Amino acid sequence: MTLPAKSKTNISSHKNILIGSGIGAAAAIIILVITVAFPGSTTTGDNSIMVDPTKEKQSLFVLARVTLQNTGSQPLTNIMVDYGDGDKDIIPTLKPGKTIILSPPEGNSLQFVRVTADGGIDVYKAYREPVAMPGMMGS
Repeated sequence: MTLPAKSKTNISSHKNILIGSGIGAAAAIIILVITVAFPGSTTTGDNSIMVDPTKEKQSLFVLARVTLQNTGSQPLTNIMVDYGDGDKDIIPTLKPGKTIILSPPEGNSLQFVRVTADGGIDVYKAYREPVAMPGMMGS
């Protein structure tokens, strides 16, 4: 006469659930980091612009720049870059695919940049600080 077998608790399925949850969380974090680290463009019809204000703190100074790229199919006109603190630059035209890099005036607080242009372009972005890599200047 045999005794009924005692059912085992299925530990491997609990491990699979835990591993799957960990992988899902890691994927979500990676997507979030990529979204925040790399700027996107703002699009209105044929007009599109990518605005990327960055500031890098060095040991003796702060290196700041604002990158503008026309990612649309039409030229952008009357581009106004407002660095805050009353500091502004005006770019008459930026052709499709072209990129320009601007430097905010010395003494600017480097809090935000607002870029407006004809065609409904209005972008407001805070300065971001790129991740310091070991061995690179300022890290």
